[in-house]
Amino acid sequence: MGRNTRKRRSSMATKAIAASAALALGGGGLIWANFYASAHESNNNGWSQNQTKAAAAQVATISCPDVGQKLTNVPQNARQGVATELANLDKQITEAYARLASTRQAQAGDSGFVQNAIVGPLKEKRAATIDRIRIDIQRVGGQFNTSLSQLAACTTQNAQTNAGQNNGGQQQNGGQQQNGGQQQNGGQQNNGGQQQNGGQQNNGGQQNGGQQQGNGGQGGNGPVAADFVDITKVQGNAQLGVGQNGLPANGNSGSRGTFTTKCGTNANKNHNTDNVIVAPGVANGAHHLHDYVGNQNNDAFASDQELAGASTTCQNQGDKSSYFWPVLRLQNGTQDFDQNADGGGKEGNVGKILQASQAQIKFVGNKKGNVVAMPTALRIITGDAKAFVNGNANANVNWSCTGFENKVQLHDKYPICPQGSQVVRTTDFQSCWDGQNIDSANHRTHVSFVQADGTCANGFKAIPQLQVRLVYNVPAPKLQNGTVVNPYAVDTFPENLHKPITDHNDFINFFSQNTMNKMVNCINTGKNCQ
Repeated sequence: MGRNTRKRRSSMATKAIAASAALALGGGGLIWANFYASAHESNNNGWSQNQTKAAAAQVATISCPDVGQKLTNVPQNARQGVATELANLDKQITEAYARLASTRQAQAGDSGFVQNAIVGPLKEKRAATIDRIRIDIQRVGGQFNTSLSQLAACTTQNAQTNAGQNNGGQQQNGGQQQNGGQQQNGGQQNNGGQQQNGGQQNNGGQQNGGQQQGNGGQGGNGPVAADFVDITKVQGNAQLGVGQNGLPANGNSGSRGTFTTKCGTNANKNHNTDNVIVAPGVANGAHHLHDYVGNQNNDAFASDQELAGASTTCQNQGDKSSYFWPVLRLQNGTQDFDQNADGGGKEGNVGKILQASQAQIKFVGNKKGNVVAMPTALRIITGDAKAFVNGNANANVNWSCTGFENKVQLHDKYPICPQGSQVVRTTDFQSCWDGQNIDSANHRTHVSFVQADGTCANGFKAIPQLQVRLVYNVPAPKLQNGTVVNPYAVDTFPENLHKPITDHNDFINFFSQNTMNKMVNCINTGKNCQ
């Protein structure tokens, strides 16, 4: 079927966002444009050789602060209005990118053009939008952090600068500050002259609007050779997660049982580019394609009642939970069903969609003690789809190969696996819950990761930890003279350039109460159930 075909309900929020075709939700993003590529330049034979150049043209960027992640205290009655204004911020960035990409000659002749014609007006628009967010919050009696007004300004940067490398002391994980000074996206600073064309890229390295294609991935926005590594040549490090994010909660003590649910590998091709957690009511809110297993009603417009009443691909019909993650694609020149669609080829997510050969979904306990039941409709986002822009504060990603999982786990590189070995994506979710909320304003602070010893900080309660393991048969890319031949990559927001650090995973709990009680009992009594 190729996509989720449920009838979409129109809304003003949907219309406000549908035009935002390029950047990450939350009003932050990194805009990329090739300033100097000429319409007369060679297209490097397009994708006839299926190669990605590791270095090419000069690229310029505009980096905008992520307003959404800073909004940690939004009253419930204001959230829809705030979401609409965050959509307006995204639309403004999209329009600024279009201006940036279409005015290269003017920029070359006027050193002040970008500031005067693009960045300055963008700041004014963002300031007005942030003020409307203030009004929405204060109208219902909420408190607005006036420092957010300082996030209106965007800056220009060169291609070698990762705008999100400094986490800036962001408070994450239930109020805990994490990953303050850890390494950032090692090796990703060289973007290899990748060109992001704001949803206008034309598969096959052809000219599009005067921009040269084919440098930096099939869609013009990554990945590059520097994003890959031969796993057989990597020094062993089997640490799961990024910093303190994504540590396994279970161990040889405490609650040692497991509960496995078998929900398939999305053989029925249930896909969409929505994210009902982050962007409810917003078509294409994710700006990249998701695989869905379990709940079959998940799209941007699904209510909790609709999700609770949905069909499920899980063998245990007591599990109507929704499990979803960005698709993995092979960039070999193939055009999949969404080549000309928002969130697909129009936004740089191109190539053949790969179906996992295995999708293992397991819930485990906590090595310090018992776990409590998850509340119905609990939402958890783990990892950060914008980690290349935002930095690693919320990153949680593991890449490996079968036969190497207990030796090497990669975070900022895609593995090149040896013959007979398969690519593996592993995610250990947050498993500490605040005991009250099924979601939070920034979709982060109601849950947190366990600490190294398994404890939950800040009085949070231990809940079953979701562990997802995805296995793929992927033809091994080849690194040749600074190029990568037939790369694979996870779908991303366009400005995140298909970096492996951006992998992420999503979960909404719709286990029946009886099945959830069974899960908790199995885990707390040391049984292995399904």
